[in-house]
Amino acid sequence: MTHLFINSLAATAGGGLTYIRNVIPHLVKHPEVHVTLALTPGLGQEFRGLPDVNLLEPEIPPARRFWYEQQVLPDLIRQYRADVLLSAGNFALRRSPVPQILLSRNSIYTSQDFYRDLRSRGEYRMWLDTRLRGILAKRSISWADVTVAPSAVFADELMRWTGRSVSAVHHGFDREQFTRDSSPLSPEIKATLDSAEESFKLLFVSHYNYYRNFETLIRALPALREEIAGRSVKLLLTCHLEPGKNPGAYRPESAAKLVRDLGVSDMVMQLGAIPYRKLHQIYARADAYVTPAYTETFAHPLVEAMSSGVPVIASDIGVHREICRSAAVYFERFSPGDIAQQVVRVASDEARAPMVQAGLQRARDFSWKLHVERIVELVHSLTDSSASSSIYS
Repeated sequence: MTHLFINSLAATAGGGLTYIRNVIPHLVKHPEVHVTLALTPGLGQEFRGLPDVNLLEPEIPPARRFWYEQQVLPDLIRQYRADVLLSAGNFALRRSPVPQILLSRNSIYTSQDFYRDLRSRGEYRMWLDTRLRGILAKRSISWADVTVAPSAVFADELMRWTGRSVSAVHHGFDREQFTRDSSPLSPEIKATLDSAEESFKLLFVSHYNYYRNFETLIRALPALREEIAGRSVKLLLTCHLEPGKNPGAYRPESAAKLVRDLGVSDMVMQLGAIPYRKLHQIYARADAYVTPAYTETFAHPLVEAMSSGVPVIASDIGVHREICRSAAVYFERFSPGDIAQQVVRVASDEARAPMVQAGLQRARDFSWKLHVERIVELVHSLTDSSASSSIYS
């Protein structure tokens, strides 16, 4: 049996958490793998019922995490006699004591749109911090034995950026697991959704950040008020556009001001963070899913929406087209008018039915079980290669 050490200390929100929550249950059931998992304190309670997994929850201030990973984790990997390291947070160990697989899933380091966005907002400190982190992310690909990206489009982007080989392994989806929790939503959330029952409800699942391009979506709302006749439009957000209500250093004040200045406060329903296990109930109440993101690496909500029978309206970037193919309609990522046009199109009954069927079919192509099988194949290739090297050295 191969002992796999997983460093997921960077998984604190968004896609990182989604990945760990879905992959670990499949990995621990795999007959050829034993898992040791390093993760942030508090997350361990989600995995304590799983068999045959070692959980490490070190108390580390965020500012010291990179130091801890580089200086302390190598000794822990040796202590636990791991065979392979899976670094799940974009940064590899510079001197891993065992063969290392790096999961690279942050496209802001390679996104010129993101750097332009930061400059336009006057976020020069974040611009510099992202540049420095980008240098580490680029070097990490050279430190790892294998680098894995969650989409072919992003894998190609990383190869152009670094000149090194990158494997594409799609993230998965498990509809049964996603919908397992049937406990009700909070009374406040249910009442909010009930109040919009007769409206055309656009859902956008994301905490606030810049690269998800909230402002372009908000700018589309006045046109939608005029163009969908006889029915009000509500934009459901799984965040609050208030300081301190979102992870990270992104400042939502500009989006909140835009909502007020455009007079669309009545159209924006800020649900706040929804527990992942209850998200399926939010999709079930939506008429369409929309994402204006200008950079992505996979975008789990696209698959969640398609699997939920919710038509997808997405910005026209390569990753979105790779994930949804013909099951979505696409718009120019910085065009509010194009967003409004595509929403009006999807609001018509004749457009919705074929989109729903295409989405349900496409969602079946994504499987966490298949993802884990591919990762285990990479693990075995590294252990086999390591064994051959030791025999012939």
